[in-house]
Amino acid sequence: MSEQKLHRAPAHLATGTWKVVVVGAGGTGSALLPSLARLHHAMVELGHPGGIECIVYDDDTVSEFNVGRQGFYPNDVGQYKATLLVNRLNLLMGTNWTAEPRRVDSTIRLHADIVIGCVDSRRARHAIVQAARRGKCGYYLDCGNEIDRGQVILGEFGKPRPDRLPHVGDLFPDLLNARHDKGDDTPSCSMADALRKQSLVINQAISVQAFNLLWTLFRTGSLSYSAVFVNLATGRTNPVPIDPAAWARFGYDAPVPKQRKVRRVAS
Repeated sequence: MSEQKLHRAPAHLATGTWKVVVVGAGGTGSALLPSLARLHHAMVELGHPGGIECIVYDDDTVSEFNVGRQGFYPNDVGQYKATLLVNRLNLLMGTNWTAEPRRVDSTIRLHADIVIGCVDSRRARHAIVQAARRGKCGYYLDCGNEIDRGQVILGEFGKPRPDRLPHVGDLFPDLLNARHDKGDDTPSCSMADALRKQSLVINQAISVQAFNLLWTLFRTGSLSYSAVFVNLATGRTNPVPIDPAAWARFGYDAPVPKQRKVRRVAS
């Protein structure tokens, strides 16, 4: 039986504030942000020196058909999602987070320990990766879904190396290719129309898996898996272990560690 591999969190996450950027405050983003605030509170209560410092990007406003399906209420209609959620959490949880009611584009440089992408379009994922490359970022937590299934993938930015966690673009390059977007991004004309496009439960299911990954990373300082696939139609949740052999099944070949040359001493 092979030994279970673990990913160790960088030491600075245990001694300093987690700088987190969330891109997308819609279905999954509005479900995950309150959990992120709970994580911040728990971290501080458990003695972490800084908890979470968060910036939320989203240029969308609340429509009447977001109410009930996303984390919004009738009185929220017309307001910017990012601003609304951040102000609400700052008031209720005592955080001092920042809202940026704009989309991540070519003018943005992201600087964060963890970038969380709560987006479903390939164009948006590509923009996140490019903005992270222009700045300086550590982890990339992708939270994506379709009608009744989705994935949560924690990876790392930077050049490939044997111990780097592959991010969503490494495992699924197609998910960063904007040419393959379906093009059906028109607003729903009713609640029923919105629910035909997406399960009422999928965003919460994805956000719970993302929340658990972050909680485990903080509480134990390590992870035994880096991705989770959720299928509500079958009721299955499948983790992907920290293992180059597992990643290879998705077509990603992790670099092989270089062997040290042993110098022979002449007798």
